[in-house]
Amino acid sequence: MTVNVISAGIATTIQDLGRPGYYHLGIPMGGAMDRLALKTANLLVGNDEGAAGLESVFVGPELEFTQDVTVAVCGAELPPKVDGEPRDTWTAFTVKAGQVLSFDFLKSGARIYIAISGGITTPMYLGSRSTYAIGALGGVNGRPVQPGDSLPLGKSSRTVKDGLTVPKELRRGPSYPAELRVVPGLYWHRLTEQAQSNFFEDTWKVANEADRMGYRFQGGRKLEFVEREQPFSAGADPSNITDACYPYGSIQVPSGSEPIVLHRDAVSGGGYFMLGTVISADMDLIGQLQPNTPVRFVKVDMEAALAARKEQATIMDEIREVLSQR
Repeated sequence: MTVNVISAGIATTIQDLGRPGYYHLGIPMGGAMDRLALKTANLLVGNDEGAAGLESVFVGPELEFTQDVTVAVCGAELPPKVDGEPRDTWTAFTVKAGQVLSFDFLKSGARIYIAISGGITTPMYLGSRSTYAIGALGGVNGRPVQPGDSLPLGKSSRTVKDGLTVPKELRRGPSYPAELRVVPGLYWHRLTEQAQSNFFEDTWKVANEADRMGYRFQGGRKLEFVEREQPFSAGADPSNITDACYPYGSIQVPSGSEPIVLHRDAVSGGGYFMLGTVISADMDLIGQLQPNTPVRFVKVDMEAALAARKEQATIMDEIREVLSQR
């Protein structure tokens, strides 16, 4: 029971919900950049929410199946096709043995999540099948998928109705311009008051350097730092600090020019200051941003961040409820 990779698309990797618990050792949690999309795709095909599927960026793979399976594609609007016939996103559909799943051109978003009934069952490393290519963990021998790979599939434990779909009002995606909510961090005081205001007033754009490690943003005014005598080992640049741990979602601004939001495969620490952290509820949205997308950062406090996390959990609960009744 396998799926054969004819063409790999762009940056197609095996991802589940990651491997938490090793960040203190320098191994990031990893996993799907858009967790809601992966969970939903898995529910549509009858898998556990954390089953391993495929994550592709901008261009989908071409896959041939050796058995009848149920497939769902969630996340970006990258329309799937079965033997050339269009299928809907956010909807379960059948692919029969010998048929080929391919994709049309990208319409919106950036990343798709392909769930297959039974899930992909490549070996687990540190409790996860997620591909962490920098550390050569998970995936196919620690790397993204390539043409000629045969990916093993598990046995489906639940059957679902062909055409099962998620209502459009529950399909979460970024606004335009996108808004990313930020809680100022431990080093916020390193910026001048004017720079603090500028950061949230300016409209930034996603740079070309946007991947699983982090998203770079350009176009805003350069940030200015409060003058100080740099501490020992912090270096001469005012954006440098004595090494510290990097929270997931933290925002670095090397030399004060271009913010970088650290994402799923980011390093766990280093010597750049962090002005704040994008709240967890908005991290999925970052994975769906294309280069040149305008973005506004919005200042929030911890109370608002926790409320947003609860709201996102409620959306996922509603998806579970809807799909369980159909």
